Amino acid sequence: MNPPPSSTPAALAFDAISKRFGHAEALSNLGLEVRAGEAFGLVGLNGAGKTTLIKCLLDFCALDTGRISIFGVGHRQAGARGRLAYLPERFIPPYYLKGRDFLRFMLTLHGVQYRESATGEMLDTLDLDRAALDKPVRSFSKGMSQKLGLAACMLSAKDLFVLDEPTSGLDPKARALLKGRLLDLRKAGHTVFLTSHSLADVQEICDRMAIIHRGKLCFAGAPAQLQQKYAAPSLEEGFLACIAAAAN
Repeated sequence: MNPPPSSTPAALAFDAISKRFGHAEALSNLGLEVRAGEAFGLVGLNGAGKTTLIKCLLDFCALDTGRISIFGVGHRQAGARGRLAYLPERFIPPYYLKGRDFLRFMLTLHGVQYRESATGEMLDTLDLDRAALDKPVRSFSKGMSQKLGLAACMLSAKDLFVLDEPTSGLDPKARALLKGRLLDLRKAGHTVFLTSHSLADVQEICDRMAIIHRGKLCFAGAPAQLQQKYAAPSLEEGFLACIAAAAN
């Protein structure tokens, strides 16, 4: 996959951002750009700073230094975040709602009209039985809840999708269907920014990727460039070589 042209403002721009929690440095002078219309994967070990970066992007926690912009607008302006849809890593929908109620509520927040036909088609795309619309969320499995959250994001038709471990809890069929859907979104001009522990998924979906280790950026580029940089026969070995170099 070739990256799209960069004539438009970056979908996301992280400019020398830093964040500390007490004496622990979660992000350190990190600079990164995600181009509009590309699929971008953020990877790293547990605790590397991926989720903290997303929380800062969404203004869930304040930066210590630096600046973040969304399509050229400062991230602290509510209007900037109006162009994105977000799925957290540990997604738990309100247990007292039925599937349809949850989707109606989320689409209302996104300013999108709920349509039964479009909703049914989206559930088919994600391999979630349409009967889930009439079931209470408390009866859902982890995978069903994840599919419901993904459906809410994608039905919003936003310009940017921020997905923290979107394949979490999905079975192999659902994972394959989701990857196809994400590729379709990218082809339609949407921007996809995701974190993943699956390097195979990143290699298949993403135009470019970044590796964070101990809060610092240690690589940004196409997956093939990572392998070339470390003369690695696989993306996994390239990743291991990268974080080993960063630790020295």
